[in-house]
Amino acid sequence: MSHRTSGTNRRDFIKRSFAVGAGAAVLGRLPQPRLLREATGAGYPLIITSHTNQTGRNAVAAAWEILSSGGPAVDAVEKGANIIEVDPEDHSVGYGGLPDQDGVVQLDASIMDGKTYNAGSVAALENIKTPSSVARLVMERTDHVMLVGRGALRFAKSFGFKEENLLTDEAREIWLRWRERLSDKDDWGPPDHLRGRSSSRDGGLDIEVEFHHGTTNVLAIDVHGDIAGITTTSGLSWKIPGRVGDSPIIGAGLYVDNDVGAAGATGRGEDVIKSCASYFIVMRMREGRTPQEACEDAVEMIIDRYRNVNPDFVPAEKFVAINHDGELGCASMAIDGTPKMTVHNADGESVFEGRALYVKR
Repeated sequence: MSHRTSGTNRRDFIKRSFAVGAGAAVLGRLPQPRLLREATGAGYPLIITSHTNQTGRNAVAAAWEILSSGGPAVDAVEKGANIIEVDPEDHSVGYGGLPDQDGVVQLDASIMDGKTYNAGSVAALENIKTPSSVARLVMERTDHVMLVGRGALRFAKSFGFKEENLLTDEAREIWLRWRERLSDKDDWGPPDHLRGRSSSRDGGLDIEVEFHHGTTNVLAIDVHGDIAGITTTSGLSWKIPGRVGDSPIIGAGLYVDNDVGAAGATGRGEDVIKSCASYFIVMRMREGRTPQEACEDAVEMIIDRYRNVNPDFVPAEKFVAINHDGELGCASMAIDGTPKMTVHNADGESVFEGRALYVKR
């Protein structure tokens, strides 16, 4: 485990780090993280995901089994991400994700290993349930960072991944409803003489067909203090075929620095790409900001960029972050309630509530 020289003993280090408040984070890594946990409630090993549903809880529980037995963070984040990716009821990630405007599910994912300063990603990948695992192979078995489209699919198949139809019946039904309601002037939907009346094809289904942009981040610190992260998504629903969001872009949807921490983003990827938000958050932590402060900084930074163009515009992003001491952060624009994430550490599983901001001049 690496250390930074500080000229102070451990007791002074802990006292200084946590007595001066949230604005003073120290970038050195403690040789005994359990001591830090006992003093502050923070510490590692640690696993978080931006998902707070049952699948998110299942993901961190499975990942915790790896971390608690001394396994590496990169294994833990892949295990957690895979559990979310194969859940057919999750319409934002992997199998069951909502398709593009042509009814095709295209997946994006990235992974970054702080221990090796290595990264891999895939974009517009079709017919493979677990894109995060393919991204890991890009990271570990090539000298590239990103593979896309047909090339990413051929790469996955060369390692034994089997093609499967990712469009579940429920996701297809949602897409069909969207297509039928897209316009009252095209030929999709009921015949003209039945428009405005209940159609038997609706089947009584109460299905949400609005635009949906969802993703999951999984970030972890292992017993050695090494950090890894994954961001994985099916992208914006009904997107133009071939559209790629922030999730597979290192520095946008994900960034990891073993000496500082990790950050991930969910929401409208275009805003995250333009702001390099995850890299921004980690660099703010490097400058001494806590994970919570750094996530809030990213929210304010993005909103500030739009002030001169449209002061009433508020995009929809959520950021999660951890630092190398096991402290947490979560922030979003104030449009979907309080942002939350699922956490598992030595104290068990919990839900961390962050802060929603709406910054307006």
